Amino acid sequence: MSLILEEETYSLRGAVFEVYKEMGCGFLEAVYQECLEIEFRRCEVPYVVQPELKLNYKGSLLQHTYKPDFICYDKIVLELKAAKEIAPEHKAQLINYLKATNLKVGLLINFGSHSKVQIERLVFG
Repeated sequence: MSLILEEETYSLRGAVFEVYKEMGCGFLEAVYQECLEIEFRRCEVPYVVQPELKLNYKGSLLQHTYKPDFICYDKIVLELKAAKEIAPEHKAQLINYLKATNLKVGLLINFGSHSKVQIERLVFG
């Protein structure tokens, strides 16, 4: 059985590992985001940085918007963290981004773990 968007998530994971190999842990999320932008361009990964997601409630557009760190391949939401470990609220945030975009696959990336980068793949819906 193959995974949804397996090839695309594989290339994203490769870019993440490359950034971690070069930078290690200890930087702010914004630094990793900028590094990933460079790596995505190098690897020709299509991406949008912090797209504004409009939310609605029962047909009414809300003023509050969401901004995930990346949407790649027009299909995958990437959310970056630089925390000691991935927390339940980080997963909830990614699930909300998936709901808001109607996309099915998200990667939660944590560069803050000392021994290795953490990548969690979430599928919604």
